[in-house]
Amino acid sequence: MIIKGLRKFLDRLEPAFSRGGRLERFGAIYEAFDTFFFSPPDVTRNAPHVRDGLDLKRLMVYVVLAAMPCALWGMYNVGLHANEIMIDVGAVSAAGWRGWVLDTIGIGYSPDSVWDCMWHGFMYFLPIYAVTMIFGLGWEMLFAAVRNHEVNEGFLATGMLFTLTLPPTIPLWQVALGISFGVVIGKEVFGGTGKNFLNPALVGRAFLFFAYPGEMSGDSVWVPVDGFSGATALSLAASGGVEAIQTSITWSQAFFGQIQGSFGETSVLMCLLGAAFLLFTRIASYRIMGGVFVGMVATAYLFNFIGSDTNPMFAVPWYWHLVLGGYMFGLVYMATDPVSSSMTNKGRWIYGIMIGVMVILIRVVNPGFPEGMMLAILFANVFAPIIDHFVVQANIKRRTIRLAISQVQAIVSSCGGSGECAFPCRSLGAISYCPKKWGRMTLTRNIMQSSIVKGMNLMQVT
Repeated sequence: MIIKGLRKFLDRLEPAFSRGGRLERFGAIYEAFDTFFFSPPDVTRNAPHVRDGLDLKRLMVYVVLAAMPCALWGMYNVGLHANEIMIDVGAVSAAGWRGWVLDTIGIGYSPDSVWDCMWHGFMYFLPIYAVTMIFGLGWEMLFAAVRNHEVNEGFLATGMLFTLTLPPTIPLWQVALGISFGVVIGKEVFGGTGKNFLNPALVGRAFLFFAYPGEMSGDSVWVPVDGFSGATALSLAASGGVEAIQTSITWSQAFFGQIQGSFGETSVLMCLLGAAFLLFTRIASYRIMGGVFVGMVATAYLFNFIGSDTNPMFAVPWYWHLVLGGYMFGLVYMATDPVSSSMTNKGRWIYGIMIGVMVILIRVVNPGFPEGMMLAILFANVFAPIIDHFVVQANIKRRTIRLAISQVQAIVSSCGGSGECAFPCRSLGAISYCPKKWGRMTLTRNIMQSSIVKGMNLMQVT
């Protein structure tokens, strides 16, 4: 009944937003709401026809579903740490309006209660996610209305991933500013969904990281309790290596996500669940994930072998890099972005390895950025088109060589056994292709450099 009523309501509004209607300029906004709730009625009537069960909307919904384990665990983890610290400092209620809401609906602050921890963390997650969606979709609809094209569903995934990269204490006006920068500068100025070469969620986070470092990093932004300060595992590693980390947390705690951090970046287990879903649905590329892992392990082993008396990060093994910071979240959700990553199969391996190498380089060599995953992915985004270009050119060259070899074999076979040359090279002005004068390697090179391979038909032997 509700669905039918909504369908009738939207049908009554449609004439005003159609071509010639008084609200024609806002047709893209109407179309976005209509296709969000219902399948579009448009069908392809002329060839070519493509029948596929996966469209952009379903792809982005899959990404959001894959990120839900990280989101749910992030809410619980934030609430858990907040409730534990509140008991330590003697606080009886959360600060501000969140405390009023929790007290009104009868939610307690027991760290032993999953329900209490989920609700407490949800009160920090919801405002950030709401502001992200309001401002991000606002910019998407504005550009769609100006350009007179439909609102793409790409922001469904961008909004969720951007939220999961933020600390729970970030001011909401910075959330609005960051997602605005990411959508406008990272995507819309290049033409919108599918035309951006940078990940818009990471562009927005990078803007906030460099513009407002005090609210995006440090020791006091990860647990939403006034006056609390606690170092992250990566900052401990930068100051004292593995020994400093193990004084505060164990490897299993870091793997399961029982540490401080952004909403979605703490639990490697939840990221692995999301990775399994993305690989099963073939949304993400296993080549990129494998490349990021291989590059990280190889570079970590290299620095472990080199060693350093002054930099303890040289001694951090790969299995600690795996569970610290946003490495796993970036590997699963950010590096595999189908728009800003490499498109070719071999290029995806190179792209992934570049990210894995860069993240360890930044973490170990540059003490100013103990995280590194965000910058490594953005760096690889810039080089992804170049990587694909050289991979395609290498494929073209390889096919050219195969064509030249087949032509050499045809020429050689035409000249064998009879005593007379069956291929009239001299009369045709093609002495460079005579197998009696040149060996096979030189003959192949001559054919590759000739205009025959570049577009002319090879002279036929009759």
